[in-house]
Amino acid sequence: MAQSFCDLRVWRDGMNLAIEVYRQTAEFPKHELFGLTQQMRRAAVSVPSNIAEGKGRWSAKEFRQFLFNARGSLLELQTQIMIAQELEYLSEEQGQSTLKLASQVGRSLSGLINSLSETAA
Repeated sequence: MAQSFCDLRVWRDGMNLAIEVYRQTAEFPKHELFGLTQQMRRAAVSVPSNIAEGKGRWSAKEFRQFLFNARGSLLELQTQIMIAQELEYLSEEQGQSTLKLASQVGRSLSGLINSLSETAA
């Protein structure tokens, strides 16, 4: 297993996703600053943050729980991206590109969760 959370590909991908969300939401209308902008940013930051925090825990079971939290934040973010597309705050291309990156993070999270489940069994 990786020595540091920084060594985890899923954490690096989560960081890239969070940075992309920050860049995209910078273009949202100012009246969304405390609405959708803030919600998306918090959910996006929560993904790599939960991965990092979980990696610092003592057991695989605890790590897995934080990965589930990261997955929940990721699903929340995907929903918010779709809302932003419907409101035309994101173009179809921006939304699809970000959703594709989010899906990759989701697949990596699922793989890591499954691998931890196998080691715990």
